[in-house]
Amino acid sequence: MGMFSVEELGQEIAVLAVHIDAATHRLLECIRHFDEAFGWAEQGATSCAHWLAWRVGWDPATAREKVRVARALGKLPMIDQALKTGKLSYAKARALTRIAKPETEAELVAMSAYATGAQLERLCRGYRRALAGDEPPALEERTVRRRDLPGGMVRLEITLHPDEADLVMRALDYAREKKHASEPAGASAAVPAPAPTENAARDHDDVSAETSTPWPSRADAMITVAEGYLAGNTGTGTGGERFQVMIHVDQDPLAPDGALAATLDDGTRVSAETFRRVACDCGLVAVSGDAGSAHQLNIGRRSRQIPPAIHRALSLRDRGCRFPGCTNTRFLHGHHLRHWLHGGQTSLTNLVQLCTAHHHLVHEGGWRVELDADGALAFTAPDGRALAPEPPREIVEDAVVFLRERAADQGLELGAETNLPEWDGNVVDYDWAVGAMIGMG
Repeated sequence: MGMFSVEELGQEIAVLAVHIDAATHRLLECIRHFDEAFGWAEQGATSCAHWLAWRVGWDPATAREKVRVARALGKLPMIDQALKTGKLSYAKARALTRIAKPETEAELVAMSAYATGAQLERLCRGYRRALAGDEPPALEERTVRRRDLPGGMVRLEITLHPDEADLVMRALDYAREKKHASEPAGASAAVPAPAPTENAARDHDDVSAETSTPWPSRADAMITVAEGYLAGNTGTGTGGERFQVMIHVDQDPLAPDGALAATLDDGTRVSAETFRRVACDCGLVAVSGDAGSAHQLNIGRRSRQIPPAIHRALSLRDRGCRFPGCTNTRFLHGHHLRHWLHGGQTSLTNLVQLCTAHHHLVHEGGWRVELDADGALAFTAPDGRALAPEPPREIVEDAVVFLRERAADQGLELGAETNLPEWDGNVVDYDWAVGAMIGMG
């Protein structure tokens, strides 16, 4: 690169970016056709995004967004053509697909030529907000979301109907009262009230009710409710032992040999003090390196029901669904490789964890899972095709040559000026621009 001037490098960046956008169009076109043909289902995936996350190596959010854009482009031929010929960048096309309709896409494509990618994103967001202001508010979805915070805490966000929210709050207040009454006199005074944060009023509608009593808080009450439910929920056939928080203590990969690190099932780090606190009042299960041996974890054919000890070892070993590409770590089932009705034993070596969807595929969908000669799991489709445990990746010798040859084969004239925005540098009047966009429809 030393022989190129700065100007030449800039031109090369612009040219390659246009080639990548044109190739991205072909990628999205293939994704759309693959999705419409349910090609992902033939390979055991639960959705096209799930298959892309396994086969291509994208994270799930990226995969879902690519599928959304691919589907939208199938109904927006002008935006589709602009991306194909490099007139639109993928970022611009992605923004337009959130608001465009067949009757407005021509004007939107023309307008996008006078905006940068960031400006177009802002315009599209303003357009959506403006349209939402003229419509009755949509019914929000009932959800429970988890968000990991930078300091190591976890925020749970719950959206419920008003009557359901009132029911939950009543349960929490009742749990607070019971917990407070069960503590020795003066115990609550020993725990200082947490100082309200600057975001407290924003995050909690009833801050005064939360902070008026130092302890127990509603957070304490929520833990009490969860513990009480899990302790009393014995209708699963395996008792309360199946419902427990597992903390794995292993070699810390970022520390010298002998230094241990505690993690949850999903790999989330747990601080040393948190681990010590949990270990103060819980049952600890020590698992040695050979804890999964057949003679230790095998109840033979006495029962096909999996006892808690084998459930624990199975969870420790598999850490989630073992179907290739599946990342589910919830709603898991212990599947007998050789079915109990056919003489299979209830032992760790004859069990594998599968999520609900893939458990159905194995039983009702015609898929097979067996141990190969090397003792590894082998998944076979109903038509006899073997599913690779890890997707193969083709090695590209020179991606730049590939992109340019592909453009030449398709007759695309792609250069540094192909998607150059025509914005003249003046300050954008976003309110006026959004009003003009609304007038298009």
